[in-house]
Amino acid sequence: MRTAAVDCGTNSIRLLIADVADDGASLTDVERAMTVVRLGEGVDAAGELSEAALDRTFAAVDDYADRIAAHGAESVRFVATSATRDAGNRDVFVEGVRKRLGVDPEVISGEEEAALSFAGAASVLDWETDRKVLVVDLGGGSTEFVLGTAAGVESSISTDMGCVRFTERHLSSDPPTDREIAAAVAEVREHLDDVAAAVDLASVETVVGVAGTITTVAAEALHLTSYDRTAIHGAESAIAEVREAADRLLSATAEQRAAKGFMHPGRVDVIGAGALIWRTILDRLEELTDGRTDSAIASEHDILDGIALSAAQQD
Repeated sequence: MRTAAVDCGTNSIRLLIADVADDGASLTDVERAMTVVRLGEGVDAAGELSEAALDRTFAAVDDYADRIAAHGAESVRFVATSATRDAGNRDVFVEGVRKRLGVDPEVISGEEEAALSFAGAASVLDWETDRKVLVVDLGGGSTEFVLGTAAGVESSISTDMGCVRFTERHLSSDPPTDREIAAAVAEVREHLDDVAAAVDLASVETVVGVAGTITTVAAEALHLTSYDRTAIHGAESAIAEVREAADRLLSATAEQRAAKGFMHPGRVDVIGAGALIWRTILDRLEELTDGRTDSAIASEHDILDGIALSAAQQD
């Protein structure tokens, strides 16, 4: 069955058109696309989606609608996450998507977002049934933490921290000052206190990071000269290496980040905050597990894959 999945986040909107296997558990890609639209720009302060952000997003939806029709997808699911959950005018967004794509966009809860992210990662990872795996989905406006095993999700939490939100709140200088960095780290640690109360972080044996911030940090850790999905997907790096890569991205100027061959132009101004969040998360995990968790896996398969699988199941 051919399905189409759209993941509309705070920073980017992504499309996956894929064929779902008869067992409903695996995917074969037909087409993937990603467009940085910065839908959540200013939402943290204004509480609404701006007209310019909506225009950028609707232009991408028009493009995706053409691609979906061309490939003959039988089932379509459109999922929106943090920015639209927080926006007072989200009805304008919902009606605009419905008009262009012919389906009702689903503004899902943080809990469902976490479950879909875990399903996407689980569709490609091979682990022991009882191994405790933490999937971290670091987005533009929120970060989801999902703990589970091959049998499914055990606990999860969504937090209001992401690369766009934290750039707007804390990192206004280029590069960020020590004071700005310290304020951002302090807020991440506060969120992680809430995470630790909801999810048993001390039991984690394997950590998998998904979404563009984490795969971009992985590209830096791997010293790639261009973005290579094959090299990044499944790459396991020592936390010390990830920390060093995150520090390099955080301390670089926007011009220096833009010059990196793997850097998407839409991430240049927000990757520093994303790298800071990821580094601080891994530091906490290493501490809580007494060093047992000393590496992190980057995955190119994430919530988008989970949405595609769920579209087939719903149909």
